[in-house]
Amino acid sequence: MTDQERYIDVWNNCLRIIENIIEPQQFNTWFKPIRPVSFDQATLTVEVPSDFFREYLESAYLDVIRMTLKRVIGSDARLVYLIKVVRNQPSIKVPQQLVGTPTNRPMNVSAANPGENPGPFVYPGLHKIQVNPRLNPVYNFANLVEGECNKMGITAARNIAVAPGKTPFNPLFIFGGPGLGKTHLAQAVGIAIKEKFPELVVLYVTGNEFKTQYMDAVAVHNKLTDFLAYYMRMDVLIVDDIQDLMGQGCQNAFFNVFNHLHQSGRQLIFTSDRPAVELKNFEERLLSRFKWGLSVQLSYPDYHTRLQMLKSRAFREGVSFSDELYEYLASNIKTNFRELEGALISVIAHSTVHTDRDPVAIAADVIQKIVGEAKLDISIDKVQKNVCEYFNITRDDLLSKSRKRQIVQARQIAMFLCRQFISNCSLATIGAEIGGKDHATVLHSCNTVSDLMSTDKVFRKYVNDIEEMLTSSQR
Repeated sequence: MTDQERYIDVWNNCLRIIENIIEPQQFNTWFKPIRPVSFDQATLTVEVPSDFFREYLESAYLDVIRMTLKRVIGSDARLVYLIKVVRNQPSIKVPQQLVGTPTNRPMNVSAANPGENPGPFVYPGLHKIQVNPRLNPVYNFANLVEGECNKMGITAARNIAVAPGKTPFNPLFIFGGPGLGKTHLAQAVGIAIKEKFPELVVLYVTGNEFKTQYMDAVAVHNKLTDFLAYYMRMDVLIVDDIQDLMGQGCQNAFFNVFNHLHQSGRQLIFTSDRPAVELKNFEERLLSRFKWGLSVQLSYPDYHTRLQMLKSRAFREGVSFSDELYEYLASNIKTNFRELEGALISVIAHSTVHTDRDPVAIAADVIQKIVGEAKLDISIDKVQKNVCEYFNITRDDLLSKSRKRQIVQARQIAMFLCRQFISNCSLATIGAEIGGKDHATVLHSCNTVSDLMSTDKVFRKYVNDIEEMLTSSQR
């Protein structure tokens, strides 16, 4: 019997060993679906339902698999996975990791004097340290789906990546609700800078981590000078969730770091869940510096952006679903990218185990039980009704040709919300239903609302209040 003919026997021998090691339910779920494909010399190739399946298998049972292969095949045994797409869709290629994990060059630091108790950023006997940039290689520009919701932010970020610290966008202040891609965009800049300028030292840190490190340096080690010197050596500093940077002492330390880096032409990037003007308990001098560069708001993704994001993530996971599945998820989850991705990953996981179920039916269960976002039954008529109620105007006023400021803003907000919440509704349809406008007018109105939301907090409150009126009735 040749090696090629032995693959079934080899895999069956492996299964017999594994079955005696792990729980029956786990064995049936994670090993029975695996199908042996070939055995060549010491390499066994097996087919698994998805890349998600493979990742979980290796994270949970890697030691068991290694030990079993060594016993059955020998010390030179190798296992190769062949990815089978979900529900017999045409095979697709799984992309290779686009970038490696970024690293910084060694950085000079002052070593502690003999007998000293060194601070958290001083290493006795060492004159160089390796600063971990703490960048996730998955958060690169290639994996970032662009849409109207983040177009301005991506454009500014790409400009920064080409010339960090030398553009007007310093600092770059990215704000928006949870799950809209703030962390991804901020880290994508850092990754792109490391690719183009490997000699630069990049650091990603959260506001809460900065605060904790500051407290540790002051209260425990009494090494505030070391703490400040460490951060002042960065070429690119990315601070996520800057709103967590609370406390007068911590903000004063950050103020000094900011001033030093900015005056030295280093790049600063911040993210926040709210615009700088709405940050509470922040020193005014710090808030004014946040506004020096460019503030960019990330808004809710529109239908087409949500659809593209789902297809992109499915491709990265090595699976392929029907357009019906993507359209169903994109139509029912409107709030943010994180919930969309979470729902898709759940569908992949359940589809891997329950291969006989329709993925769309699985998606309906996921949305109901996991995401907790029921299908929104929002129509143009309902949007008009809520807008009129909020501004205390009549529908005739809304649909009229009046150029009064309140009426115009109400009309523009109605068009914006229709585009946000009603899937497969064209600009022409929205315009026809709201005052008989053409698609160009609707597009202009939507862009105007987006711009005003990023600069006018009163106007932004109008839109957010009406969004809440529309969605609260669905709960």
